[in-house]
Amino acid sequence: MSKKIVLHTQYSYLQTFISRLPEIFLFEGEYIHDGRNKIKVFEVEGLKINVKRYRIPLLINRFAYLYLRQTKAERAYEYALQLQVKGINTPTPIAYIIEKNKGLLAYSYFISLHVPYPRRFYEFGNSPLTEANKIIFQEFGKYTAQLHEKGIYHQDYSPGNILFDLKNDKPEFCIIDINRMHFGPVSLKKGCANFTRLWGPPEMFRIIAQAYAQTRGMDINTVCTEILTARQHYWKKAIRKRPAEFPLEF
Repeated sequence: MSKKIVLHTQYSYLQTFISRLPEIFLFEGEYIHDGRNKIKVFEVEGLKINVKRYRIPLLINRFAYLYLRQTKAERAYEYALQLQVKGINTPTPIAYIIEKNKGLLAYSYFISLHVPYPRRFYEFGNSPLTEANKIIFQEFGKYTAQLHEKGIYHQDYSPGNILFDLKNDKPEFCIIDINRMHFGPVSLKKGCANFTRLWGPPEMFRIIAQAYAQTRGMDINTVCTEILTARQHYWKKAIRKRPAEFPLEF
């Protein structure tokens, strides 16, 4: 077993902790997600640090990720650096680790600073359409438009990957799970399709659509129609495999 470690120079003082992570991951730290990929939070040198361990891929991908394309951990690290350069809030990248066993990818790890934003977009699946929520939706529409105008497209823009909190009564957003990103021009149709996986009533999406369209200088009615149509198409297909966890209205 061999391992490759890339550590940001700003956090070189964490070298000992980072190099030991594969050995201590299962026995130290606190789980915040225990699924196929596991996420733990550690407290080191006065910092709260998130460590995401990606599962060992299927055999063909164990070769591909090492020799034909970047691993998820490597992409998460490099995309985080790109997002920060563009002024987009995402957990600060510290390092990534790639383990190799007999010439094939084993576990890989993405290490970042912990972001203490307590809220996720899951909550809007069943929450009432309050005035406070309307402000969040408006700001989120503007925020997503700014991402797209900067050529940033999160390909897993789902409720669990959008964190937020209120700062001085204004929502601040943070995107996570960023190993699937596209950088380049975002068309109207593609941009509208980015909202399909979110939870919430149709009125939520109309509010988002108006703010998104105004920010990008697009026709509000066209954007609203595109978003609602794309969402309907996505969820009608999705619920054939798994029932929705919130009331679906189109």
